[in-house]
Amino acid sequence: MADLNMVPDALLFIAPGCPHCPAVLQALLELMKESLIGKMTVVNVAVHPELAAEKGVRTAPWLKLGSFVLTGAYSADELRQWAKWAINSDGAVHYVGHLLKEGGFRQAALFIAEDTRRLKQLLAVVADPAANLEVRLGVSALLESYAGKEALQNLLPDLTKLARHADFRVRADACHLLGLTGSAAARASLAACTSDENQEVREIAQEALAKLEGA
Repeated sequence: MADLNMVPDALLFIAPGCPHCPAVLQALLELMKESLIGKMTVVNVAVHPELAAEKGVRTAPWLKLGSFVLTGAYSADELRQWAKWAINSDGAVHYVGHLLKEGGFRQAALFIAEDTRRLKQLLAVVADPAANLEVRLGVSALLESYAGKEALQNLLPDLTKLARHADFRVRADACHLLGLTGSAAARASLAACTSDENQEVREIAQEALAKLEGA
C-alpha cells in the first residue's frame, strides 16, 4: 500500500460524448480504492466551462495527477504507473521524457520552471547515452536554458562526476554543461578533461574552459 501522506490527488475534466472519459474515470476510481490516489475532483466542462478555461483545458479527458498533466486516453495500468511516478524521486524525468516525445517542449519547460530542483533528475538522461535521442536533445535544451543561473550551478557536483563517466558522450555533454554554469568552480574539471582520451571531449572541454575564462 502506498504511503497515504504522499499519494497524489487527481483533478479530472470530462465532457459529454467523450469516448475515453468513462474509462479514465473508472480507472481513477479503482486507483482510489487501491489508495494510489487521495482525493479526486471531477469537473464536467459543459457545466463549468469557466473552470476549464482557468486550467487551459482544451480536450477531454484532461487529468492533473499530482504535478503531472495528462490528456487523452490512458489505460488503468498506465494511470497506475503515473500515480506511482507522481510520488517517486525519478517521476519528473519520466514525465519530461513523455512530454518531449509528444512534442511538448514548452510544457516541459514550464514544468521545470515550477521547481528547478527537478533539473537534477534530468541528469539521468544525460548520463544515459542510450536514451531516446529526441529526449536527450530536449533535456539538453532544458538544461542549457539555465546557463549562468543558480539552478544549473547547483548541479556542479553532479556534472563534475559525469565528466568522469565511462562513456565519452556523457563526458562531452557534461563538459558542455559545466561551461554553461559560468562558475569558476567548474574550471578544474574542465581542465582535466582537456587531456581526455577522446578528441571530442578534449575539444568541448577546451571550448567550455575558454568560455569560462572569457566570462
